[in-house]
Amino acid sequence: MLKGIKLRLYPNRTQQNQLEQMFGNDRFHSRKYLKKSYTGKSIIKTAGKRYLKIPKLGYVKTSKTGVLQDVKIKRYTVLLEPTGKYYLSLQVEISEPEKYSLTDKQVGIDVGVADLAILSNGLKYPSFDSSYFEKKAKVWQRKYARRRHLAKLLVLQDRNKKVLCPRSLESFTNWQKAQKSKAKYQAKAANQRRDYLHKLTTHLVKQYDVIAIEDLKTKNLQKNHHLAKSIANASWRMFRQMLEYKCEWYGKKLIAVDPKNTSRICSKCGYNSGAKPLEIREWICSKCQTKHDRDINAAVNILHKATPTGQGLAMVTS
Repeated sequence: MLKGIKLRLYPNRTQQNQLEQMFGNDRFHSRKYLKKSYTGKSIIKTAGKRYLKIPKLGYVKTSKTGVLQDVKIKRYTVLLEPTGKYYLSLQVEISEPEKYSLTDKQVGIDVGVADLAILSNGLKYPSFDSSYFEKKAKVWQRKYARRRHLAKLLVLQDRNKKVLCPRSLESFTNWQKAQKSKAKYQAKAANQRRDYLHKLTTHLVKQYDVIAIEDLKTKNLQKNHHLAKSIANASWRMFRQMLEYKCEWYGKKLIAVDPKNTSRICSKCGYNSGAKPLEIREWICSKCQTKHDRDINAAVNILHKATPTGQGLAMVTS
């Protein structure tokens, strides 16, 4: 089984200069974004608790090496992120993980914006709140844009005056510091969101043997510019990907069903009451007079569709 592992690297000044040359010689470049990375397939050896022996670099200090026990490294990538930190991304081959014990429970999950996961049993898990980091990133984005613009003007001024030693854009460190500060807050938001999703999906896989979700096309939903940012922040795609591979690893079953009419049908009598605006969060069935929470009712309908007698089964991953 293949697994990805990411470790922090702490190269010395000589190794950093060597990495800069290796980044420039890497074959895998994007035309839109020049990512500083270097990929190799050579053997990496552990040297103590905090050191790795990497080809062409020698012994490099790292964050931890305990996770590399009893694994076979297939490929490695050394990369420099916009925050100025070095990381080692590894593709390793590991043995099959131990399966979770069965609980004989099944659940339907409806994803949302305010609440990321709404379960058919009434439980709700909120979306990750990244507003603090977004505000900080916006502040530093404005500072970065302004400082870089002023630096460009000074560079052009030196060219027009034909000074003896004209300044280059890289000689101004102010805008580079702002760029790193902006990247730092963006990375914090991304890391904490990923950590939250890992904890939530692991909890769900441990608790339930069968998990039913909607087969949503996130890319199409993000074309709605009123909801695109909220959907991206909720990370529906990442949430589903984590559920898929964790269910496969730990012996559970994930079922994706057709999302059609899950919010319109009464989960008690099956009557379709038609489309409802997003601002309506609760409604009463006009046929059986049952009061529904919009999201919980959708989660129950998703679970009903995943049962053998249900309709609209899209995909089964076990």
